[in-house]
Amino acid sequence: MPSASQPFLNTVLTHFRDLIVPLWQGPGWNAELALPYEALDADHHPLPPQRYRAMACARQLYLFASLIGEPDTDFAHARAAALFRSLQQHFHDAEHGGWFYSIDPAGQPLDTRKDLYTHAFIIFACAHYWAKVREPLVASVLNAALEVVAQRFASGDGLYDAVLDRDWSSLSSGPLQNPLMHLAEAFLATLAVREDTDVQTALLNLATAMQQRFIDPGHGVMLEKPLGAVDNWFEPGHQFEWFFLLDSSAVLRGTPLHASLSRAFAYAEEKGVDNVSGAVSGMLDLDGHVRDGTQRIWAQAEYLRALTLRPGNEARVQRQLQALAQHFLHRKGWHECLDAQGAVSRRDMPSTTPYHLATCYQGLVRQLG
Repeated sequence: MPSASQPFLNTVLTHFRDLIVPLWQGPGWNAELALPYEALDADHHPLPPQRYRAMACARQLYLFASLIGEPDTDFAHARAAALFRSLQQHFHDAEHGGWFYSIDPAGQPLDTRKDLYTHAFIIFACAHYWAKVREPLVASVLNAALEVVAQRFASGDGLYDAVLDRDWSSLSSGPLQNPLMHLAEAFLATLAVREDTDVQTALLNLATAMQQRFIDPGHGVMLEKPLGAVDNWFEPGHQFEWFFLLDSSAVLRGTPLHASLSRAFAYAEEKGVDNVSGAVSGMLDLDGHVRDGTQRIWAQAEYLRALTLRPGNEARVQRQLQALAQHFLHRKGWHECLDAQGAVSRRDMPSTTPYHLATCYQGLVRQLG
């Protein structure tokens, strides 16, 4: 990344450190339940809670674990420890194993189904947290989550069911792209902190199965549902997110899936990114027509992070950094969504979004270094 990008990078890092992180230390924190509220409004008031999700707890665990050991973040260790305890206290299913999807505002189980998306983020967060604290209990939860995924969600073909009932009985959900992508991310996080041949084998088998079942042969794009499913589509943001995971991994780089997503990156960029504003569209049909032009901050972050791995994109990296700062970040936080014309269409700030910003900024800092 060129030095010209440094001022914009410094701007977003300062905004994150001085504004976004404190939101979830103060107004975004329910001290009674020791959980983050699901979202804040534009004036930093918690939206009336309808539920608390295990996935949101895990994403915030990752956020604060990632800050442990950084300058002026003495608070991070205690907050990460509280989130880890809450994950077990509120969401772990002592009867059937695994973790519930959500609890109600009083702390009682609400949606007791077991979903792969949640379990992937528990693996991801615990891997990062364990790397910082090396506590046996954290390793135990990480191992338990990996075991549940391998034994309960795996369908025997390299893929995994998206949702199961509380007692692990089938709900006939089949595999879906997004939970599988985050499972790949979770496997990579585990391999980054320890050697694990079972996890590496599962990751490679997953990559093979994704290539066979989810890649559109015409453009190489990763579809949201398996090939042949009715009303399928692709999301540019997910092409960029997959590309970053594959291209930055020594295990996955060079696989057929990596080659597919390298093609998909170019197609998604051509059809789903505005050349002037840098806006990333939400959903596209396979022929490249925009189905949903909503601009989501997570997709902007994933495009920016992925760009740093593409040679010759220095000017575009700078443009996207500037676009993120100008169109999505503001003095009270961030805009979650803009509509196709660039007007703010969603003013709440979910507790899950700092995960995307943190991973984006860490990718930028690594490439700059």
